[in-house]
Amino acid sequence: MLRISVGRDSGQAIQFQLEGNLAGPWVEELRSLADQALSQKKAVSLDLEGVRFVDVQGVALLREFSQRRISQVNCSQFVIQQMKEVER
Repeated sequence: MLRISVGRDSGQAIQFQLEGNLAGPWVEELRSLADQALSQKKAVSLDLEGVRFVDVQGVALLREFSQRRISQVNCSQFVIQQMKEVER
């Protein structure tokens, strides 16, 4: 399960706070929320402090978000390592 909450929304920028596992159906839910914010011309960032696990699809989404200039802050060393492991 993944809890997605709005940490801050200034009208021009929005930050989503994530808690739990970025896996399964939650990957597409996060993609949808980010796409919606981007369609409103908002800058999007993700606070990953509360993320405990990221599956293969979640890693792919985070990489895609990096390419789309969606910033990711407070990523734990564990999640960083998961992302490196999936690269192999």
